Amino acid sequence: MSTIRGTTKLGPLTARRQVYSPLEPYWNAFQEWRKRQTLLADLCNLSDRELMDIAITRSEIDYLAAHRGYDPRDVLYGE
Repeated sequence: MSTIRGTTKLGPLTARRQVYSPLEPYWNAFQEWRKRQTLLADLCNLSDRELMDIAITRSEIDYLAAHRGYDPRDVLYGE
């Protein structure tokens, strides 16, 4: 009978294999749509006072949800 002595080191994790799926653009579009819907719902749930605090009016909510990360007033929003 033999005894194994020593330890084995774990190597670096191998990169995930990139597999192309023809449905990937649709999935990505769906995920972006869900992000827009979530942002829209979150902004609609804010009170007028809270919207005023972040310098947004109710009429701008649809535009801001559709154009995340872009502000025509040159104010940067975090994503």
